[in-house]
Amino acid sequence: MKKNIKLLIFIAIIILVIIGVLFLHQQNKIQKTEMSQFQNEEDIIHLFSPQPNELITGRFTIKGEARGSWFFEGTAPYYILSSDLVTVTSGVITAQGDWMTNEFVPFSGEVDFIPSIESGYLVLKNDNPSGLAEKNLYYMVPLKFQQPATMTVKVFFNNSKLDQEISCNKVFPVEREIVKTSAVARAALEELLKGVSEAEKDQGYFTSINPNVKINSIDIKDGIAYVDFDEQLEFQVGGSCRVSAIRAQITETLKQFPSINDVVISINSQAEDILQP
Repeated sequence: MKKNIKLLIFIAIIILVIIGVLFLHQQNKIQKTEMSQFQNEEDIIHLFSPQPNELITGRFTIKGEARGSWFFEGTAPYYILSSDLVTVTSGVITAQGDWMTNEFVPFSGEVDFIPSIESGYLVLKNDNPSGLAEKNLYYMVPLKFQQPATMTVKVFFNNSKLDQEISCNKVFPVEREIVKTSAVARAALEELLKGVSEAEKDQGYFTSINPNVKINSIDIKDGIAYVDFDEQLEFQVGGSCRVSAIRAQITETLKQFPSINDVVISINSQAEDILQP
């Protein structure tokens, strides 16, 4: 009796494995069939850059024009796929004008990633709020990728687990891999302004810096880094704790470099009376 039960369990497991393999095969087949049906909607969208088979080494800008119907709320998605049609990264292109029209509207979108594949595709898709598959439109071009040399920098955030009392100006480093550059101080600040990743949030890290802050300029002279931001840095920022945290995040991120001993922060060239509690 026990042998019969074991045999039945074994057979059931084998059947489940076979079903799982067939399901994955079918899903992969469906995905590849959909991709094989992608058609370039040249009467609806024109891509200026990147060009087909262009060599991509890192961050690049998508530029082109599309009829207003391509967008919804002024945006539409893009995808970078590997040669076997797996999504590597994704984002949105943004209309650079009134999209409530049937005329062509310029668009652009930033792709910021370190290539880990040798070849793949850029796929532009219309934003289809209906959700109906028959209304999906695609524009697809092949691309080549070259993995650039990289380097590691530190960015500094507050951490609720490492500093449970939240002492404001006490910040902790996390490492980020970036494309190797001579402008390493600016690159580190740009990573800082991206904020924390989901994995870093789970570890207790958080940023006190507003989203969408832009760097106007950075200049290093005699061991002092003069960094100028736009007004978003202090937009609706109040309280001495948050102000201290913002200054600490920026200062410690820059002072990791031996050439920087001190940091002067300004907003639209104004260094006095900024980031006040």
